[in-house]
Amino acid sequence: MRYLLLILLFSCLSCYNVSRNCKDYKTGTFRFDYTVNGVPKSGIFKRTDKHSINFYDGKTDSSEVKWINDCEFILYKINPKSISEKDPIHMKILTTTDSSYTFEYSKASFNEGETKRKEKGLAIKID
Repeated sequence: MRYLLLILLFSCLSCYNVSRNCKDYKTGTFRFDYTVNGVPKSGIFKRTDKHSINFYDGKTDSSEVKWINDCEFILYKINPKSISEKDPIHMKILTTTDSSYTFEYSKASFNEGETKRKEKGLAIKID
């Protein structure tokens, strides 16, 4: 009986599909929330087919967008101010809803011995 329940559970879980309508989020204006030293903050970014302009903490930061596929792209800072800002960022849309998407991001290039660190976030479409 226990095996029958496990088979039934696995068969139900295998039918679950994550929604990924990435084309709906290739362009637009988005809000994202983040925390710095325990202080919650919010920023806005506007993405076109080729550029992403971020507005946060009274600053503006621009990047070039290169799409890999409908759900993944690379961000290249247009005017990096340091060596670390020259590293491109790989972005991947994991799930979508009718008004937001969950994404994962990490550096796209690594130095030998450097550990790969991935972070997740949520972007809410506001326009």
